[in-house]
Amino acid sequence: MINKHRYRYKASGFTLIELLIVVAIIGILAAIAYPSYQGYIERGHRADTMSELQNIANTIESRKIEQGRYSNDLLTGLGGSFPSQGTALYTISFDPNPLTSEWTITAETIDDERMDGDGDLSFDYRGVKCRASSCGLGDEWR
Repeated sequence: MINKHRYRYKASGFTLIELLIVVAIIGILAAIAYPSYQGYIERGHRADTMSELQNIANTIESRKIEQGRYSNDLLTGLGGSFPSQGTALYTISFDPNPLTSEWTITAETIDDERMDGDGDLSFDYRGVKCRASSCGLGDEWR
């Protein structure tokens, strides 16, 4: 007599359908999360650049107090590519040339880099902040 229990196969594991459902759910979650993450990274880069523009403005004014006048000498070591390490996302420049008491610092996005299309940032001697064409004394950099 053949023992029926001896040849019985016990199924274990996941079916292909179950695995496909899990992969689809992970794909949907990734499609939702990735753009949010990209926006978070861009806001971080923008905040770093805004902070740098304000630091440069403070440096210009403190150097002006030391030297007693506005000149391009105040800009030594300031400007250029930002960030200085890693991939540059902005080019920081100054207007007018030569520098006067009515200066403006501009951070222009670099073409074909992460922040391209985000809008140039600027900061002037009055504290007016601009992002693209939106200017004021409030949250224009957000």
